[in-house]
Parts: sequence; C-alpha cells; structure tokens
Amino acid sequence: MFTAYMAVTIAAILANAASAAADQARVRYVLNNSAEVGVPHSWLTPLAALKALAAVGLLLGLLGVPLVGTAAAAGLVALFVGALTVHTRARVFYNIAFPAGYFALAVATLVLALTR
Repeated sequence: MFTAYMAVTIAAILANAASAAADQARVRYVLNNSAEVGVPHSWLTPLAALKALAAVGLLLGLLGVPLVGTAAAAGLVALFVGALTVHTRARVFYNIAFPAGYFALAVATLVLALTR
C-alpha cells in the first residue's frame, strides 16, 4: 500500500507543480481556458500559488509530515471540485477531462494518505 501511496503522491506532486508553472507562466492554453470558463486572469497567480503550495505539502507528507500531506491532498480535492464546478457552470465540457484527471489524482492521494 505504501508503494501505491508513493507513486500516486509523486504523480500528484509533478502534475500540480507543472500546472502551477503553466498558470504562473500564463501559457496560451491556460489563458484561453480561463477566459472560456470565466476565470479572471488575475486569479491565475493565486491559483498557481495554491497548486505549488499543495505540491510542497504533498512532498512534506512523503518526507515524514503526514498531516501536512493529508491536508494538502484535501486542499487539492477542494480546488479541483471548484474547477469542475466552474467548467460545468460555464458548460465547457470538451476539456473537462483535465480538471477531472487532476481531481481523480487528488482524491486517490487523499484516500491513500488516509489509509496508510
């Protein structure tokens, strides 16, 4: 079970760090997607910070601070529930698989953190 926790958590760290970097760099697809779902570009820096901090929290969980890792995973679940809600309210479904994938990764990380 610990191996699964490690693998999923490392995947979540890498995915969220990459997403935070893309948000902070304001790459074109991030700008297009945020405009399409009605998220102001001014929110990208705080969203990038949340994702980056969550990635650090997950890493701390792996390094021996399990409560921080669990809290980071729970925060990511909440963040991506928000992303899915924004996509649904805007009726932008053609790319909803991306926030759904991040959500699934966050849920898996949280479940594995709680059961270890």
